[in-house]
Amino acid sequence: MTRTSYPLGIDVGGTGIKGAPVDLDKGAFASERIRFETPAGASPDAVADVIAQIVEHFADMIGDEPIGVTIPGVVQHGVVRTAANIDKAWIGTNAEELISAHIGRDVLVVNDADAAGIAENFYGAAKDTDGLVLVTTLGTGIGTAVINDGVLVPNSELGHIEVEGHDAETRAAHSAKEREELSYGKWAKRLTKYYTSLENLLWPDLFVVGGGVSKKAEKFLPLLDIRTPIVPAKLENAAGIVGAARLAHDRHVK
Repeated sequence: MTRTSYPLGIDVGGTGIKGAPVDLDKGAFASERIRFETPAGASPDAVADVIAQIVEHFADMIGDEPIGVTIPGVVQHGVVRTAANIDKAWIGTNAEELISAHIGRDVLVVNDADAAGIAENFYGAAKDTDGLVLVTTLGTGIGTAVINDGVLVPNSELGHIEVEGHDAETRAAHSAKEREELSYGKWAKRLTKYYTSLENLLWPDLFVVGGGVSKKAEKFLPLLDIRTPIVPAKLENAAGIVGAARLAHDRHVK
């Protein structure tokens, strides 16, 4: 039986807001993704207006299916607690209520790293992995998602653990490599200390490494001296949209 409607995933970032209906059987877009520039300042109402445009664009494809939205910040029960690369006015805002008021339907709002982690868990590098999976994104900072036997532990923020007296992401994120012009070898030593700290705290079964630099995984992952298997992410820029749609679907069917 061919599906006639699909859940919608929307990924809110500091520079772009992207969305697409998602085929959850395949873990892939059911239609070409649409992208809008993030409004200057990225205030809650301005972002919600763009989200409404994306919902309207795909109205015929999503029908009554659920909608999932990622936010670059901690999200507790729909309320945004931190804001990275978006207006600080988001902090304390019930994003689910705000966006629902703009689009006239229910929405699930989730941390962007958590959404990417769920996508990798169901469709990507962590698929069929039992036990504890830690998905880390190495970019401007370090985003993390903790997933145990397919169940997300939200808002982990493990990029901020202390390693040798420093907030880990200030030394081990890809931005630190670029800023300090580190070789892959020197950066790998910092990453080894970071991932060793994580594995000593949580004893994961698998690390998955995302972010744009994961496309160059062969240049640094083999240099890491850790005991836990570590692999590059597979869904790349689609992960946030796919994961948001999956999480919205899962809440909708409960």
